[in-house]
Amino acid sequence: MKIYRLHKKQNLPISVDTAWQFLSDPNNLKVITPEYMRFHILSGADRPMYAGQIIQYIVTPILGIKTKWITEITHIADKQYFVDEQRIGPYALWHHKHFIKEIEGGVEMEDIIDYKVPFGILGQLAHPILVKPKLEEIFEYRKQKLETIFGSY
Repeated sequence: MKIYRLHKKQNLPISVDTAWQFLSDPNNLKVITPEYMRFHILSGADRPMYAGQIIQYIVTPILGIKTKWITEITHIADKQYFVDEQRIGPYALWHHKHFIKEIEGGVEMEDIIDYKVPFGILGQLAHPILVKPKLEEIFEYRKQKLETIFGSY
């Protein structure tokens, strides 16, 4: 059982309040997800983020295959961090930590994702040629989109 980690940091020239307001609103996930993924929230995004919140959505990550993804916000500390964990979806494990930290002239946003691909050895073989490049692409899109919205640091 191999567990992979994706670790990304980004600095933006905005306040902690602005960063938190944007990132803690589940509806903004669609804004920072590539359009080809056809991200659509089914339920759970009608309130501000809270621990125990279940968010259901449909996403089309690879080969036009629609996938239902259900995540739970398991931990939250106002204007500091939150954690979402997959309950149902494409990964055998998905644990995503989002941190926000004030720095001089803005904020540092940090994402740490620990994940496991399904299908045993076949999934591990697909990881370097399909899964990892796709995740890198999605987070690069997210980085560029956040800079378009908030400016470069």
